[in-house]
Amino acid sequence: MPRLLWIAVMSLSMALIAHADDWPQWRGPTRDGVWRETGLVEKFAKPRLDLVWRAKIGSGYSGPTVANGRVYVTDRLVSPQQVERVHCFDAATGRKLWTHSYDCPYRDVGYDAGPRACVTIDDGRAYSLGSMGNFFCLDAADGAILWQSDLLEAYSIKMPMWGIAAAPLIEDDLVILQIGGKPGACVIALDKKTGKLRWQALDDGTSYSAPIIIDHAGRRVLVCYTSHNVVGLDPKTGKLFWKHPFPPKRMVIGISSPVGHGDHLFFTNFFDGSLLLRLTPGAQSVSKVWQRGGPSEQKTDALHSIISTPYLKGDYIYGVDSYGELRCLELATGNRVWESLAAVPKARWATIHFVENGDKVWMFNERGELIISRLSPSGFEEISRAMLIDPTLDQLRQRGGVCWAHPAFANKHVFARNDNELVCADLRAQ
Repeated sequence: MPRLLWIAVMSLSMALIAHADDWPQWRGPTRDGVWRETGLVEKFAKPRLDLVWRAKIGSGYSGPTVANGRVYVTDRLVSPQQVERVHCFDAATGRKLWTHSYDCPYRDVGYDAGPRACVTIDDGRAYSLGSMGNFFCLDAADGAILWQSDLLEAYSIKMPMWGIAAAPLIEDDLVILQIGGKPGACVIALDKKTGKLRWQALDDGTSYSAPIIIDHAGRRVLVCYTSHNVVGLDPKTGKLFWKHPFPPKRMVIGISSPVGHGDHLFFTNFFDGSLLLRLTPGAQSVSKVWQRGGPSEQKTDALHSIISTPYLKGDYIYGVDSYGELRCLELATGNRVWESLAAVPKARWATIHFVENGDKVWMFNERGELIISRLSPSGFEEISRAMLIDPTLDQLRQRGGVCWAHPAFANKHVFARNDNELVCADLRAQ
């Protein structure tokens, strides 16, 4: 190869590597649903994406995560015995590298297809939280157990209706979990290397919402949506900074993560609608901007999301309502700007996962379709759509099945799962 051509090829290869990102936790590298890679396909060439590989797995609601050339996902088997499993696959080929399996009979868990929480990868460790509170810190390379905890027993958890669901959060040397333990252990922080308890906080029950970290008034703030409140805690100590009530009218059903947007925090759930808080400048406190909810799941106001976390951009909120209505709201008021039924067929609990990439929003809907779009106050602009993975019935035995697990976008590829398989598709620009 001529020297100049070789230099050009190497420069291009290094540029591609430099712009490659992993997806090591729930909703991406910074837990905000933003995918920062460039050099991606602008429009799909076929109505169905060609797959780089597919790998056999069991059922579950947990989305895949990707780090250091490996893909992690959890599942459940019920025969010949009830087990949960943590899998690790080669990201390039789909070859299974290791599996950690453990006995896990489900008790008092509805929608029992499998684990909910994504595996969190940090500093060579894989943190896996099962539906019954089995928590493992595994060596991310070979699956060896570094430490483990039976959180259900250790913290006297009153098992929520749909199991333990909030993905583990790493902050400095801590792994933070929302589990609804008693007494005073709704949220706990463990030493990420040893599993030793460092702090516990709150007497609330748990929701299913994964906590986030924001920066506010010169401090790191842990934002949690619990069974009855939204709270801001010091992630180092568990000290309560502020608390705002958001109690359920009918049942605890908070699933969407909190969304931080400038000096605002947004929360939503299926029955109770939406809550927007404003962070007080220079002080650890919040105030309510508005709270809106309709009289029922079918007569909704603002946004009644179930599984998907809404997307906030500029002065607007975008999200999917209780029956699949894609909506745009004014941030300042919660007033509806527009509604569309084009992104996902109308159905109870219809789900879309939103991921921002540059000026576009990539959506993965519950029919297994990947959509490239633009969202603006002017409306939903569909650029391209293709089938990625087929819906399956274990997650929901209705409407021919669903794909409710959040996909991972990493190294210019997408990784998605249903109840039968994990798949990978190439999204690089040709």
